[in-house]
Amino acid sequence: MTSEASAPRSLSLAPLPDSGTPNMADEEACTVFQRTLELAGRRWSGAILYAGVAGARRFVEYRRYVRGISDRLLTQRLRELERQGFIEREVVPTMPVQIRYTPTPAGAELVGALLPLGEWGRKHFDVVEASSEV
Repeated sequence: MTSEASAPRSLSLAPLPDSGTPNMADEEACTVFQRTLELAGRRWSGAILYAGVAGARRFVEYRRYVRGISDRLLTQRLRELERQGFIEREVVPTMPVQIRYTPTPAGAELVGALLPLGEWGRKHFDVVEASSEV
């Protein structure tokens, strides 16, 4: 057996130049892909971003869109998404003061990138439901 055959292969999805096929040796692309999935896949984050793109602006609107999330966790996730640059927080000086949360262009773009994943979930709803029962 040659050392080439026994060497571990890193997986990535970086396309090879002009080929459109994954470059299996690009570890950096794999790392970026994994970090992006972890960021978007953090519990409730995707749903919160989706709610913002769908029109939610105030805390109560986000809570209405994202069923099952506690007020404490929604507050925490909104702050995280703001720190990460996916949500903008605006204080409106009215009486009482209003706080508005709006997706940034990067947040809206991330939701757009995730929409095909949602379509896949609808198409394979039986698989998605079976995995949530485990």
